[in-house]
Amino acid sequence: MFVFPELFQTLALAKFQAIDWAIIVGFFVIVIGIGVVASRSAGKSSADFFLGGRGMPWWLLGTSMVACTFSCDTPNLVTDIVRNNGVAGNWAWWAFLLTGMLTVFIYAKLWRRSEVVTDLEFYELRYSGKAAAGLRAFRAIYLGVFFNCVIMGSVTLAAIKIGQVMFGLSPMESILYASIAVVIYATLGGLTGCIWADFFQYTLAMVGAVWAAVLALKQPEVGGLSGLFAKIPAEKLAIIPPMDTPEQFWAIFVPVLIIPIAVQWWNVWYPGAEPGGGGYIAQRMLSARNEKHAIGATLFFNFMHYAIRPWPWIIVALCSMLVYPTMDSVKATFPNIDPQFLKDDICYPAMMTLLPTGVFGLVVAGLIAAYTSTIGTHLNWGSSYVVNDFYKRFLKPNASEKELVMMGRISTVVLMVLAGGVALLMTNAKDSFNLMLQIGAGTGLIYIMRWFWWRINPWTEISAMTVSFLVAIGFFLLGKNPAWVAEGHWILQSHWQLCVGIAITTFCWLIVTFATAPVDDATLRNFVRKTRPGGPGWTHIENQIVAEGGHRVKPRLAMKILCIFLGCFTVWGALFCIGAILYGKMGQAGIYGGIAAISLLLIFRIWDSISGDDR
Repeated sequence: MFVFPELFQTLALAKFQAIDWAIIVGFFVIVIGIGVVASRSAGKSSADFFLGGRGMPWWLLGTSMVACTFSCDTPNLVTDIVRNNGVAGNWAWWAFLLTGMLTVFIYAKLWRRSEVVTDLEFYELRYSGKAAAGLRAFRAIYLGVFFNCVIMGSVTLAAIKIGQVMFGLSPMESILYASIAVVIYATLGGLTGCIWADFFQYTLAMVGAVWAAVLALKQPEVGGLSGLFAKIPAEKLAIIPPMDTPEQFWAIFVPVLIIPIAVQWWNVWYPGAEPGGGGYIAQRMLSARNEKHAIGATLFFNFMHYAIRPWPWIIVALCSMLVYPTMDSVKATFPNIDPQFLKDDICYPAMMTLLPTGVFGLVVAGLIAAYTSTIGTHLNWGSSYVVNDFYKRFLKPNASEKELVMMGRISTVVLMVLAGGVALLMTNAKDSFNLMLQIGAGTGLIYIMRWFWWRINPWTEISAMTVSFLVAIGFFLLGKNPAWVAEGHWILQSHWQLCVGIAITTFCWLIVTFATAPVDDATLRNFVRKTRPGGPGWTHIENQIVAEGGHRVKPRLAMKILCIFLGCFTVWGALFCIGAILYGKMGQAGIYGGIAAISLLLIFRIWDSISGDDR
């Protein structure tokens, strides 16, 4: 039972002062106000509620995309990674930049041309028959409800840890108070409210993150940048993992760098970094004004996501290794933390409690902003699947626009309740991250190939999802079996689990693909005419289109692939340039910065060839 007087008594013991409360209350007033203002247009139709009327500019969409991935669990995850695997451990997610650039230069315009309301509507554009409809219905519930709630549960887990450390709240109280504002503005304002709230929240969250990093360096245990880099072991600071010995190569270099770069990015489905685009990234591309705005939004997103955001979190994570070297030191400082949540990822909110008055309120507001921006996006995205791809498509095709908007608002509230329940079952951000990677293992290649190979069919996707899920659950249950682990049977590490899962899933979906009937040619011709993907995988379909008086598409894949690599050089160059500056290695910073600048100039020089019509 939640008793408000008890809450205020708990908060009175915290370090919040009047200015801290003023900042936090002001934040809530602004985001709820955005939802109220946006509700005037969001309630007009389901397209307005879920796509903002398809009139969004690139800069606003790009900021919204990066705000969606700037969740309060992300700094916790980065802290966990850095404390255990060093700075280089972040390649587990830096490698997804390759996926992002693939989306920028190849898939962004294809999604915008499809003109679907959600990416699940794609299934009945690309495939045909009952299998296509069944796949759409299944994915609506599987992604929109089940998987989406796992993601939101992981984000809410971070809110629980922040609530325990900073407010002294119980897990249930943290969930209740964290969800109130986001449910209000997401329910009222739809996607428009979420996007404008994202813009405000991302600005606030970044200011808070940078300020937190600056003040973390001033802790007496740290002693500034020079003190930090003198006290932290060199292997923890390295951007490229060590491989000086065979043991380091197999234990560190392969799992931290080789597997993410060579295997993970193109063969694993992960929200926000879906191979071929998808999820809330696709939702925002679909809401863009046109193809150029879709491309510009995704390019801006990838730059801000990978190059600009990471270092403030990394600095705080490194500082936490000196301030809280062990979990016992965290427990000694915060004795009331539930042991279930006492993991390395809790060190980020623990570091935030060291901030002075005023700054503390700003940083807490930034963490709340990070939470609400991500949850708001996932609520709207999941609700769009439930309403557009399940309720409207299968339960009530003739539902009025007013009814669809109402169902969108109801499903938003229900999803938040389910996400809170899932959060109570989780313990650690890194474990949740690994589980989501494993569930998506082996499916990523399908989402790339289905745009360029006619033979992919609904059963390909159904079999891949089923097998990858069963493999992930199997590994998860075996890893949690004390008897199995104690007897020495459990020796397969998470990165090898990922590779095994990819191999099993890929083998199964290839067998199923060739064992089942292909999509009918009429559906494929319609898909090619509408999206114009081009490439050798559509040769026989394009022959039919030419025979009917149409023309072949020239996709200019060589130039687009070049831009993908140039985009990666731009973003990684900027990322490493900032790191080199922080490390005091100005010569390296100049080299990395030069690579980034030259790559970006080359992209702009060939921009017209990648952003024009594929004729």
